[in-house]
Amino acid sequence: MAARGARGFGQYSGAARALERVGDRWALLIVRDLLVGPRRYGDLKAGLPRIPTNILSDRLRELQETGVIRRVPTVRGGYELTELGRGLEPVVVALERWGWSVPGEPAEGDLVSSDALAMALRAAFRSDAAAGMPSTEYVLHVGGVSVAAVVVHGTLDVVPIGPGALPQPRRAEPEPAFEAWVELALAPVEFRDLLVGALDLASVSLLAGDAETLVRFTRTFRIDPVVPPTDAATASDAAAASVA
Repeated sequence: MAARGARGFGQYSGAARALERVGDRWALLIVRDLLVGPRRYGDLKAGLPRIPTNILSDRLRELQETGVIRRVPTVRGGYELTELGRGLEPVVVALERWGWSVPGEPAEGDLVSSDALAMALRAAFRSDAAAGMPSTEYVLHVGGVSVAAVVVHGTLDVVPIGPGALPQPRRAEPEPAFEAWVELALAPVEFRDLLVGALDLASVSLLAGDAETLVRFTRTFRIDPVVPPTDAATASDAAAASVA
């Protein structure tokens, strides 16, 4: 697994070697989507609509050369992560969590894909909180895509669902019997606010289930927002002034 010397950083370090392999634009988003499951070239292009076709081809070739992904022999035009590539999951999940924790509005034309939605839920999942809760299925419709998040005994399984969902591997174990179920529809900004605890739950469009299960979602999936430095300074100044 030789580094690309001509494009290297000239440093012998773990971070530099990692970025030489997956630091190019779009590379980690391709890895993110493949963490949800194997994808064909067309699936990856549909999930990343702004990536030029030549760049997608280049990134797939480069990721193959560095051993991060491989072709799926049984699926024409299909790709999947290798064991080396799957080792990037904690990195991608941490980036998802960090990205959602920073305040920001979606730009015009920004879309939500089912794979991105699935990884956001993985990033927000709190297994310690879920461990003591009843087995629950959460069905989310966000920005035109849908996923089902199954939480059983502190474990999470997220799969895209709906007309445009891609086939997923069959679960090795039988489907669990859910003690609770909730289905909700959210705009992308509402989804962000729900994850960071900034959404008024009374405003959520519940398609099925009850408010108690929705509250359970907020305890099971949560990302603590980062307060911008200017806001933190203002809050600190205000607190000092009140003491004075």
